[in-house]
Amino acid sequence: MEDLFSAEKAERRMRAAPLPARMRPQRLSEVVGHAQLLGEGAAFRTMVEKGRPVSMILFGPPGTGKTTLARLVASESSATFEPLSATSATVKDVRAILASARYRLETEERRTVLFLDEIHRFSKSQQDALLPGVEDGTVILVGATTENPFFEVNSPLLSRCTLFRIHRLEAADIARLIQRALTDPNGLGDLDIAIDEDALDALADRVGGDGRLALNALETAAIVAVGRGQAVITLDDIAEALGRRIVQYDKDGDNHYDVVSAFIKSLRGSDIDASLYWLHTMLDAGEDPEFVARRMIILASEDIGMADSYALQVAVAAFQALQVVGLPEAAFALSHAAIYLAAAPKSNSVTVAMGKARQAVASNASAEVPPHLRDAHYAGAARLGHGNTYVYPHDHPDHHVRQQYLPEGIGIDSLYVPTAQGTEVDIAARMAARGQLPKPPSR
Repeated sequence: MEDLFSAEKAERRMRAAPLPARMRPQRLSEVVGHAQLLGEGAAFRTMVEKGRPVSMILFGPPGTGKTTLARLVASESSATFEPLSATSATVKDVRAILASARYRLETEERRTVLFLDEIHRFSKSQQDALLPGVEDGTVILVGATTENPFFEVNSPLLSRCTLFRIHRLEAADIARLIQRALTDPNGLGDLDIAIDEDALDALADRVGGDGRLALNALETAAIVAVGRGQAVITLDDIAEALGRRIVQYDKDGDNHYDVVSAFIKSLRGSDIDASLYWLHTMLDAGEDPEFVARRMIILASEDIGMADSYALQVAVAAFQALQVVGLPEAAFALSHAAIYLAAAPKSNSVTVAMGKARQAVASNASAEVPPHLRDAHYAGAARLGHGNTYVYPHDHPDHHVRQQYLPEGIGIDSLYVPTAQGTEVDIAARMAARGQLPKPPSR
C-alpha cells in the first residue's frame, strides 16, 4: 500500500513539475545530442551501459543535460542517486552521505552515485571532505559545473575524476526536443497544439543550445497560444515567451552575410555604436558566437595590424573568454573587443605586405637561401660554405647589421611599408634609422 501511495505522490509531483523535468530522459537511448559522449563506442556510453561508472566531472554550459546524464549513470548501474547542491550543502552533509553510502555498500552491496551540482562552488574544505569517499570507492562522484574545472576544482579531487566535456546542443537537437515535447503525454501532448516552422526554427536557434531554456519557453508559448484559442504556436508566441524581440535573421541566407559585412565594415570604419549594434543583432539572433569572435581576430590583423598590435591580443582573449564562460556572460568580452577594435587606429599595411610577399614568392619559385644564412650546425657545413660569412647582429651597435637576407637576384623593394597610424610611426622611425625606409612618415 505504501508503494502505491508513493507512486501516486510521485505522479502528482511529476504533473506539477516544469516541462524540462517532465521530459527528462529515463534511458540513455532517449538522450538527444552529445554524439561525442553517446556515440557507438564512446567511453562514456560504454562505461554507463556496462554499469561500471567511475567518478567524473561533467563540464559544460547550462541546460545541456548534465543532471540527466548523472541520473542515468545511477539508474543504468542500479545505484542509489544522492543529489547534493554545492550552493547549500555543508561538510556535515557530505559526511552524512558518505556514511550512508558506506552502510549501503556494506549491507546491500549497492553503490551510491553522489551528484554534486555546481561543484565549483564547493570550498576547499568541502572538496577535501569528499576525497576519502571518492578514493576508496564509497561513492561514485558525478560533479557538474559550468566553470572550467581546472580553475575551480581542487587538483587532488580532479585527479581522481574523469573529465567529460559537455557541448551546447545543436539547433537540430533542440528542434527534436521541442517536437517530442509537443506530442509526449508527459509533455504537452494533452494540449493538442502544434508549432509552425518559423517559430520552431526561431526557438531552436535562439536559446543558445540550452535545452532547458527551450522547453521552458515552449511551455510558456503553448500556454499563451492555447489561452488565445490558437491551435498553432507562432513566432509572436515564441518572442513573448523568450521575453525579447525575434530578430529576422536567416543564418543560411543573404541577411546573414549582409549583417556580418555591416559588422566588419563598422569596425573597420571606427564606428563604435554601429559595431555594437550589429554585434548584438547577431548574438540576439542566435549567430554562432565563435564565428563572430573569429571574424574579429581576422580584422585585428587585416585592418588594424601594426598600428596597434595589442588589438590582436584583445580579439584572441575575447575568443578564449567565450570558450571558458560561454554566453550570455561572454557577451561582455565580445563587446569589450568590438569597442577596442572599432576605436583602434587602422592600418592595412599587414594585408598589403602579405599580398606583396605572396606575389614575390610566386615570382621566384627557384630562389635559393644565400650560403651565409644556411644551417651551419652540422659537420661538414663549413666546407660547403654554409654560414661562413654570416654576421651576428648582437655583436654590433643597436643589435643590427646590414647584410643580405633575401635570395640572390630577387628584386623586392619594401614589402612592408608602415603607415603614419598608431604605433607604426615608431616602427617606421626604427626602420628609417636602419636604412630600411627613406624617412619615417609624419603623423
